[in-house]
Amino acid sequence: MTDRNRADDKTILVIGTYDTKSEELTYLASRIEAEGGTVMAMDVSVLGEPASPVEISKHDVAEAGGSSIEAAIATGLENEAMQIMARGASAMAAKLHREGRIHGMIALGGTMGTDLALDVANTLPMGVPKYVVSTVAFSPLIPTERLAPDLQMILWAGGLYGLNSVCKSSLSQAAGAVLGAARAVEPPQRDRPIIGMTSLGSSCLSYMVKLKPELEKRGFELAVFHATGMGGRAFEALAAEGAFACVMDFAMSEFGNLIHGTVVNSGESRLTNAGRAGVPQIVAPGCVDLADVAAWQPVATKWSDREMYPHNRLLGCITLTGEERGETARQIADRLSKAKGPTYFILPNKGVEEWDREGGEAHDPEALDAFMSAARTNILPNVPSVEIDAHINDQAFVDKVLEIFDGWIADGTVKTGSRAG
Repeated sequence: MTDRNRADDKTILVIGTYDTKSEELTYLASRIEAEGGTVMAMDVSVLGEPASPVEISKHDVAEAGGSSIEAAIATGLENEAMQIMARGASAMAAKLHREGRIHGMIALGGTMGTDLALDVANTLPMGVPKYVVSTVAFSPLIPTERLAPDLQMILWAGGLYGLNSVCKSSLSQAAGAVLGAARAVEPPQRDRPIIGMTSLGSSCLSYMVKLKPELEKRGFELAVFHATGMGGRAFEALAAEGAFACVMDFAMSEFGNLIHGTVVNSGESRLTNAGRAGVPQIVAPGCVDLADVAAWQPVATKWSDREMYPHNRLLGCITLTGEERGETARQIADRLSKAKGPTYFILPNKGVEEWDREGGEAHDPEALDAFMSAARTNILPNVPSVEIDAHINDQAFVDKVLEIFDGWIADGTVKTGSRAG
């Protein structure tokens, strides 16, 4: 018998269509309870009735979504009905967490249940364990912009219809994962203001090595996001929440990948959320000379005459032309011009990543000049900017960043203290 008085008991919100997946959801809940956790069941079905009692009925969910089950059925469209349920489930999950009644969530489903679960996960703050057991986990059907920064997915192998030993393996692992995460998680404390920074590995971009101790001396915490798609997605999500005291967005690789059409991007919102939220941001054009591609896929036809440099078996790079870099500069300028908060652009004219130094394999002075020229024409008139006679990995770049940052601290643009603002 489960000991409900354990000090480490956590309540997990279990979400699914209890009319068609009751057996699987009940098994999932039983595994959580067997490990000492507590379950709160939420039914997001529309047509049928649950085979066993639930704490949150489909009627509760539809009402929280500003509608009713009757109205959802009346749409006659499965997609519209489930979007009503997604709105309700998201609203209820957020409320339950605010009230301290749940400590994590897990949802189960195919494409329909996964679609709903992604919305719910995005309503819960970072640090709240959120798991989706899905028949389409890791699928290219799921766009990066739908993924919560700390979402975990587990493939629901062999689980489309009914329990079996194959799908029990997935479900039992998921049960242990979400409960273990709820017990072990250390949510962001926000005891120091956080600087959000983008970068790549230090062999390519190394400014963070020198900036981290300097920012910590000033009483800030530094979070560096790997600009290879998903890192930028997490960075943008937190910037939109106003989680950062200041943004230092120095790796434009994901943005260039978006502009030039590669899959290694973090969605259409890249380079917009800090500006929209009014977060102070210092921006620089790290890696605008390269496009990242999936090394295991054929190179796009437009680049078929160019050499792809494999970074590893997952990621490769293609050097961009001056024309392509100029387009990147124009697109950066357009997004920065819409920022509502203080924005400063640093233009290092000696190079934008380590391979771009004189003598490096990606050094192309004419193409670099094309970017610089487009940046001067399009960015500098709209945003306070400075051009420095240095490489982005030089000490002079770090010094300029700190000069701007210290000025913002002095005039109150960047807030000190335990919260970003």
